[in-house]
Amino acid sequence: MTAPDAPEPVRPEAAPSAAVVERLAATVERLRRELQEAQAVADGRALVELAKGVLVARLGCGPAEAARQLTRLADAAGVSRLELAADVVNDAAHDRIAEAVGDVAVGDVAVGDVAARGPAAGQAGAGGSPPGVRLRTAESGALAATDTQTVAASLLEHALAPLGACAVAIWAAGPDASLTLAGHAGFTEAEAQRWRYVPPAVATVAHRAMDERRACSFPVSPVPEAVPSIRPEGGAGGRIAVPAGAGGRVDVVLEICWPDAPPPLSPALLRQIGALADLSAHTLVAVPAAQGPLPVDELIDICDAVPAPALVLTPLTGADGSVTDFRIRHTNEHFVDPAGRPRGAVSGATLLEAYPSAAADGNPFDKAVHVHATGEPFRARHVAFSSLVEHVPLTVVAEVGLSRHGPHLLLIWRVEDETARPAGLLQPAQRLGGLGGFEENVRTGEITWNSELFTLYGRNEHSAPVPLEDLRLHAHADDAAAIGRFLRTVSRRHRPASVAFRLRRPDGVTRHIRVFAEPVLDADGRLLAVHGAYQDVSSQHWTEVALAATQDRLAHSEEQAAERDRLALQLQHAIMPPTRGPLDAPGLEVAVRYRPAETESLVGGDWYDAVVLPSDHVLLCVGDVAGHGIEAATSMVVLRNALRGLAVTGAGPGQLLSWLNVVAYHLTDRITATVVCGLYIPATRTLRWARAGHLPPALLRGDEASTLSPGRGMLIGAVPATGYEEQEVRLRPGDTLLMYTDGLIERRDSSVTDSVAHLLATARGADPSSSLEQRLDRLLADSRSDTDDDACVIGIRVI
Repeated sequence: MTAPDAPEPVRPEAAPSAAVVERLAATVERLRRELQEAQAVADGRALVELAKGVLVARLGCGPAEAARQLTRLADAAGVSRLELAADVVNDAAHDRIAEAVGDVAVGDVAVGDVAARGPAAGQAGAGGSPPGVRLRTAESGALAATDTQTVAASLLEHALAPLGACAVAIWAAGPDASLTLAGHAGFTEAEAQRWRYVPPAVATVAHRAMDERRACSFPVSPVPEAVPSIRPEGGAGGRIAVPAGAGGRVDVVLEICWPDAPPPLSPALLRQIGALADLSAHTLVAVPAAQGPLPVDELIDICDAVPAPALVLTPLTGADGSVTDFRIRHTNEHFVDPAGRPRGAVSGATLLEAYPSAAADGNPFDKAVHVHATGEPFRARHVAFSSLVEHVPLTVVAEVGLSRHGPHLLLIWRVEDETARPAGLLQPAQRLGGLGGFEENVRTGEITWNSELFTLYGRNEHSAPVPLEDLRLHAHADDAAAIGRFLRTVSRRHRPASVAFRLRRPDGVTRHIRVFAEPVLDADGRLLAVHGAYQDVSSQHWTEVALAATQDRLAHSEEQAAERDRLALQLQHAIMPPTRGPLDAPGLEVAVRYRPAETESLVGGDWYDAVVLPSDHVLLCVGDVAGHGIEAATSMVVLRNALRGLAVTGAGPGQLLSWLNVVAYHLTDRITATVVCGLYIPATRTLRWARAGHLPPALLRGDEASTLSPGRGMLIGAVPATGYEEQEVRLRPGDTLLMYTDGLIERRDSSVTDSVAHLLATARGADPSSSLEQRLDRLLADSRSDTDDDACVIGIRVI
């Protein structure tokens, strides 16, 4: 029998060779270049067709003859058809682009006229193409675009990239002064999404140009820090932002980015980018109708529904497009003219005709122009409106609100009654201050109280007021003598006076009251009336009582705190003396210095230790416990003694710090501290060391001074368990090693790096012949630390 055919094994496809990949990449690049060239040719063709149309109209010929004339004129002038087409369109258009590139007189397009101009007529600007060609080509691409994204790409490719720009953003201004990124080129999609919408309150580059309503240039450095904005792919650079719109309103802000500083904002450049900004505004994709501005009829309906005087204003623009005045389109039924004019006399007039003072600095007209231009709402109190009544100015003060709705403004004002305001302010002031006013007519016996005084007395407002002469009947008996002197001063001596007494109210409540009284005399010096006020000072009285008790408790607490600080300082000095005797270590000279905090209340947890272990190794460590006071001092003792006990095991510095971390985390009240721990081996002059969040030691060798390379290590007590990287350095005879705490170098106005550099410079400049003790004394004397913290330093010199 014949065995069945075995299936053929599946062979993996061979990977394409490098030559194939290169050919594919070259094909992709060629197609991309051809697509760009085709797009440029299409944009240029549109410009040539426009020029042919102009020649047809001017020469009265057909399209074929116009094409031949365009070619013949270009050859005679020594320029390309595209350059001559741009000149022809510029001459016929008389728009902002034509102004930007200068008037080119084509006249009747005679052959001699164009030929006489020669090649210099189309001199190229930046980028190698004449400004007219670049701007008109960008315009053709923008007009043919179906979305604002394509408009931005056309502006960058044809008009702005030749000027050195790397990115462009088209911002659409919202009715509330917000900005929406309508189109962009030169930015990543992620960056564009992040800046898709900018709220009104964010002061970006585009917002600055919109608020100032002029072109703004920003240098390279301040843009990312001071004025935020969208960032191009290559990073932040200089930029220019130009607002544009119609009828005095800012509809679009064109923001152009350069990789470096932008070119100077010369008049020629300003005309070019201003023309491009206008082009962006005209080609901006329309907002959906549902989100568009309110029709004026609906705005009038809203104006009528406002329960305050309101007006609908329509801007009036001059020849240059700026707002010159506002037409009062409508006034609602609540409107009351300060001059007493009827609504019909104001409606239809302009704002400056009806209220000439509105043009003064800081008054409504400038605010209305700003709101109309930017869409940013305006709210303010105490705005003055003046009008003329029979040539006499009449001014009212109002609270004003302005908002933009499409091309119209809604102005709402609420006139303030200046005569009622003081009374309205006085009433809450009397209530909050516990004041009650009175007046007594001595001739008629009539007594007038306000409502607050009835409340102070705890009496009904319909009850009879209490005269001053009966004041003793409602006061505590011990205050009778003081009240008698008060009454005699007012009624007999006719002088103002005051007195404090305890008022017994009908409800049984006793209040501490101070009464002020002032006599009113007639022309002959006789007493007519007495007026004044009562003030409830009960809260002040009890506050004074409570303050006295608090002062007593505070004095006691201060005594306790002083005793506590004194004990902490004694404990610290007992364990950490400022100096200590020399350490008996073979081949090693050790000196220590400890400087306590200058303020006793800031007693800290800085500590040091230098001890010879049974193995003849030398334990060297410096640490800093977080916090101040007795807790920090006792925590320092715990860690110092624990590290001494652990070091007897013979473990290395990294293991010692790991064990010390367990002690600090589990066996204490969560002490946290930084530590640097070292073991010096005299036989080999080797220092093994590790650190737990502490500053690394400094090595002085000859004329050089540097810090040892720090290893990894978290501060003690932060986590239950962690490891510490151990380092090793071989020392030479004459080397000096410094281990210190941050209290030696730390300054509020300097970084740690600068402070360490100053320490190294000080150590490097020491006299080589000085002893180790003298070197440490100089380090303490030259320390620039200003944090009033403890400072520890250990010096080790290899003999």
